[in-house]
Amino acid sequence: MFYSKKLKEFSNLKHCFFSRKNGFSSGLYKELNCGLGSNDDRINVEKNLDYVSKKIGVKNENLFLMHQTHSNKVVFIDEKNKKNKKITADALLTKIEGVAIGVLTADCVPIILYDEVNKIVGCIHAGWKGAASGIIENTLDQFKRINKNAKIIAAIGPCIGKESYEVSQEFYDFFLRESEINKKFFIRKNNNKFLFDIRNYVNKKLSVSVVSYIENINFDTFKDSDNFFSYRRSKKLEQADYGRCISTISLIKN
Repeated sequence: MFYSKKLKEFSNLKHCFFSRKNGFSSGLYKELNCGLGSNDDRINVEKNLDYVSKKIGVKNENLFLMHQTHSNKVVFIDEKNKKNKKITADALLTKIEGVAIGVLTADCVPIILYDEVNKIVGCIHAGWKGAASGIIENTLDQFKRINKNAKIIAAIGPCIGKESYEVSQEFYDFFLRESEINKKFFIRKNNNKFLFDIRNYVNKKLSVSVVSYIENINFDTFKDSDNFFSYRRSKKLEQADYGRCISTISLIKN
């Protein structure tokens, strides 16, 4: 389990970037696979999610996850929709105490957020598609719509590292069409292959006035097989499937 030092300063919060350890799954999914969309035994995944709920201090039914589609869709959980357990989105926000929100990743970037002025928590699933299409900007805009005086702390969790993220010329060209500034997030590997620094790309997206503090929990999910699941590693090893790690944040119920 990994934590943000900054977020741990707030007594009204609980959060965690969970590793793959201390769960009930086996084989490819050993141990704490939290992906209901994987081919793991559903009973084991539900046991894993129950373990996460207990660790974060909420009832199992109050742990909210998303059906993630690499979109730029943000959902705010309130009293009206908190019974809806089938949420299609790539970012969640809430100000309800005793509710945990979570993001599942296996190389993509998990981001958890806290607006210390308005006591709102958020989480983002930032794969390259979602990040490029505005999931981070849309989430920050949602904070600002609630209150323009938002003061947000962002913790960026473990994700695939620059040295492990090989991409094509076409991928590189796509990001340069967005902005020439994006060149700085790539290193040319050979004539038609590049290495992409998605962590710093996400950092750039978060570096706006409404975000007062950014902290990186800097691990490479591809390289660190002991602690993390990895989509790319599973593909390289020609495995049939892969597990998902979970990152969560909750406002403690008084």
